[in-house]
Amino acid sequence: MATTAAGPVVILLLLAAGAAVDGRFLSNRTSSAGLVSDGVHDHRDGLPYLFLPSFSAASDSCDQTYGFMPCTTTVVGNLFLIVVYGYLMFLSATYLSSGSELLLEILGPGIVGGLFLPILGALPDAMLILVSGLSGSKETAQSQVSVGMGLLAGSTVMLLTIIWGSCVIVGKCDLQDSVAKNLQDTTRFSLTGSGVSTDIWTKYAAWIMVISVIPFIIVQLPQAIHSTSGRHLAVLIALIVSVLLLVAYCFYQVVQPWIQKRKLAYIKHKNVMYGLLKHLRMRALGRLLTEDGDPNEEIIRKLFRTIDTDNNSTLSKTELRALIVGIQFDEIDFDKNEAVDRVMNDFDTSNDQQIDEGEFIKGVSKWLIEAKHYGTSGPDAGSNSLRILNAAHNETKRDRELLGVQSDELVEAGKNPKWITFKAVMMLLLGTVIAAVFADPLVDAVDNFSDATSIPTFFISFIALPMATNSSEAVSAIIFASRKKIRTASLTFSELYGAVTMNNVLCLSVFLALVYVRGLTWDFSSEVLVILIACLVMGGLASFRTAYPLWTSSIAFLLYPFSLALVYVLDYIFGWS
Repeated sequence: MATTAAGPVVILLLLAAGAAVDGRFLSNRTSSAGLVSDGVHDHRDGLPYLFLPSFSAASDSCDQTYGFMPCTTTVVGNLFLIVVYGYLMFLSATYLSSGSELLLEILGPGIVGGLFLPILGALPDAMLILVSGLSGSKETAQSQVSVGMGLLAGSTVMLLTIIWGSCVIVGKCDLQDSVAKNLQDTTRFSLTGSGVSTDIWTKYAAWIMVISVIPFIIVQLPQAIHSTSGRHLAVLIALIVSVLLLVAYCFYQVVQPWIQKRKLAYIKHKNVMYGLLKHLRMRALGRLLTEDGDPNEEIIRKLFRTIDTDNNSTLSKTELRALIVGIQFDEIDFDKNEAVDRVMNDFDTSNDQQIDEGEFIKGVSKWLIEAKHYGTSGPDAGSNSLRILNAAHNETKRDRELLGVQSDELVEAGKNPKWITFKAVMMLLLGTVIAAVFADPLVDAVDNFSDATSIPTFFISFIALPMATNSSEAVSAIIFASRKKIRTASLTFSELYGAVTMNNVLCLSVFLALVYVRGLTWDFSSEVLVILIACLVMGGLASFRTAYPLWTSSIAFLLYPFSLALVYVLDYIFGWS
């Protein structure tokens, strides 16, 4: 941490060195009045002396943020300041991201992962949006607030286009039956045979992202019906809805681990069921199903007597364990005692910790009937128990992949929880302080650069600022996707959708609060339109599929220049703003 902290210190020293100061003009005057002697009292050569100007001259050209931060009116100077402040915001985002991951490793999901981490991830953007309309007069705020809207739109569009498409390309694997084959990439750049696939949670994340655009639609309704009287009320309603969606989203993130645990328990149960049925079929002297497709009770009874090694007409946990030890439960990592408990809970209807012959026949028959729902439907399906069980097993395996249940990637706990917690808190504090201090100077630099170049502030903030605030997310997402596994792809795209959702609820809530409290005019129809298009197109694409073939990346990449062109055409040709 000491090494990484050296970067901000160097940047701060550069900023201090570049702060506005007073100097001396060169003058050919030979009179001593107002001149500073350089040791030559009787100068006759006409060479320049140093003239000391008024101290207030430097403040006539630009306003210094906080009264001491450097400022300039030149294009190159403001570009330098944007790069420096942007790098500091990048460091802020990096510290917040690293600290959040460390804290999540120690404290786990739940409150930390569901509430604090999403908010901290969106903090740099929220800070920039807040300061864009908070300082100065109402007229100044109305002018600078376009920086916040540019950042909000640019961040959302960049995440769903450039970063999304890049993750598909670097994470692509061979697609077989709409499921990616982990670490297998032999089809190269096939538009349909190569791509990534995700779990069902990623689809849920896309649905939530689509729902989160509701406040944008509400705030645009007065413009859509060409009404001027209800705009302020629409901003208030959209703000309330946005805050409610933020609370609901954080609550969902908190309870999601519980939902996932229940889904995991369901998958484990199905694996035990189909694993045991396949094992019983291998040991059976005949088919488990009759010609009519009904459970063959005579064969099941013979199996029971084979398993009942002590011939007491009941199966104990010891006998069940002896049966289950030889079963391979296909990549689901849980001990055999857990499998024994699941069989006992399903079969032992009398709750005496023993399974008699009737309970065994009834339990196996119930499992066979359930497995038939996943079996093949053909003339031979009624009695072909092997085909039914194989089909059911494949369906369970697909369910496991959709739910992201994997056993090959485990998170190791830290060796020193206290030190890791302290380090995480310090990184979070440092990232928060950097974002709070340098957000306002960055907005001022963008505004000054816009004045110097006559480029609208929206386009500067749309293109440049997301590169600073989202760069750490972009790099980590692309690196994670390059591991070419279903689970890593699922986490990558879920985080992208989650980041956009936080933009749509948290950052928009801050923006709407600024507009409402300061009485600013909502005049961002074209900007809202590009956000809606990006969210609905990419969210709709992910809402109805779990596999993203390579051709989907071309849609994502084309959306970025399309969004920029659309805003320009609507604002500067059709005059929407």
